Amino acid sequence: MKSFSTIQSPHLFSFTRFYTSITTRTRFTFPAKLFFCQAKSVGFHSGTDGSLNIKVVPTTLFAAEKEEARAVLTLFFKKLGLSTAIAARIINKSDLFIDHLLAKLHQKHKSRYLVGRELTTLEIRDALNTFLDSLLEEHGNNLVRVVEYYPDPPGKEQSTVLPIPPPPRPTLESKKHKAVSRVSEIDPFAGKLRPHIAYLMELGMEIEQIRTIVRRFPSFVYYSLEGKIKPVVEFFLELGIPKEDIPTILAKRPQLCGISLSENLKPTMKFLESLGVDKKQWAKVIYRFPALLTYSRQKLKESVDFLQEIGISDESIGKILTRCPNIVSYSVEDNLRPTAKYFRSLGVDVGILLFRCPQNFGLSIETNLKPVTEFFLDRGYTVDEIGTMISRFGALYTFSLTGNLIPKWDFFMTMDYPTSELVKFPQFFGYSLEERIKPRYARMKESGVKLLLNQVLSLSSSNFEKVLKKKMEKMQVNQDSSFISKTAQ
Repeated sequence: MKSFSTIQSPHLFSFTRFYTSITTRTRFTFPAKLFFCQAKSVGFHSGTDGSLNIKVVPTTLFAAEKEEARAVLTLFFKKLGLSTAIAARIINKSDLFIDHLLAKLHQKHKSRYLVGRELTTLEIRDALNTFLDSLLEEHGNNLVRVVEYYPDPPGKEQSTVLPIPPPPRPTLESKKHKAVSRVSEIDPFAGKLRPHIAYLMELGMEIEQIRTIVRRFPSFVYYSLEGKIKPVVEFFLELGIPKEDIPTILAKRPQLCGISLSENLKPTMKFLESLGVDKKQWAKVIYRFPALLTYSRQKLKESVDFLQEIGISDESIGKILTRCPNIVSYSVEDNLRPTAKYFRSLGVDVGILLFRCPQNFGLSIETNLKPVTEFFLDRGYTVDEIGTMISRFGALYTFSLTGNLIPKWDFFMTMDYPTSELVKFPQFFGYSLEERIKPRYARMKESGVKLLLNQVLSLSSSNFEKVLKKKMEKMQVNQDSSFISKTAQ
């Protein structure tokens, strides 16, 4: 590898950059090079032999790519079974390896950088994940040590060139703090807030809301206005999303602004439309779950394949994705399949249940589902009866035990109904205790008649009063007839 050229500038600083070239399946070479670059920018241009040399590129882009590389590495470690805390601790000590990841990224896409085209978030992720997969295949369980001790991982032949000690590396928190402070920085040239921050505030975002987004996703503060944020916002407005909803969408999924419209967002939408998503409902779909547009086609197809597997028609799949798009965020193996198996054990048709209330499949079996089942078993219901209840009222298991089921059950026990009435009408648990159940029941008791539980709760106010009146008149007729009959005797 050729040495890096030196860029002349009145403000120079030096740092160490290590590059790794994998020459065989078992041997790493880690030459260290000292170079200089401007404090304002870093980047690459192509040498005559195809190698990469330094060229001016905005540091904001470099910083954003670095944050994305950290995010990719974090997710990669978590997939290997490491906890978030351990992954973060390793990555905080692995800036040299992250620099190396970016070097591989720039080398792979150097033609894009030469013409000034930024990579999208998905392109960055795909390139880095491919490289990490190859390293995992080569090093197996030793990959973590390779990352942590780069450029001289233990057990490998040490570099013959002694590396120059790197400058102190900022912690994750200090990087977040720097990104957050940038939100309210005054542009030194314009004398006002940076253009993309001012634009977001014009959309209705508060400065503190932008800071909150940046704390969670630091790369957002480095996105360019004209190249990333504005095109996505204008596209959403064209889809019919109200301007006042844009801040909520960006707060939920700021990564949307890092995705290419032409190469990712629009093709993903076309793919989802081919799966049945109603194109007229995109405004509602995106507002409900903006992350839907950031998933890979493979992930989307996995979810759809499972829905087809349990017998849901293509038309119904489209309706599910439109009404409850976050279904694709559930893991097929960790959520969907085990939950389907659990509900089958209760005698439930899981295809119908998922269509009616897909939210059930995002619940924890141990934390949410089993406690509800045990609640009804403890009160004398059979498994078949519980299965009937959930089949008739799909949202039953989505309610809190302490905040909903228990207090409503306690009041039900004061009502003059058998417990079997809840098997017929489990929707009882979906009505407000204070605003519907208690007032309606008190009104019925006051009238002196008795209605079916579903009549008490499901009828509109006017129809409820009509049914009460009719019942009262019928009761009066029966009483009069009985009185006449007794008198005649």
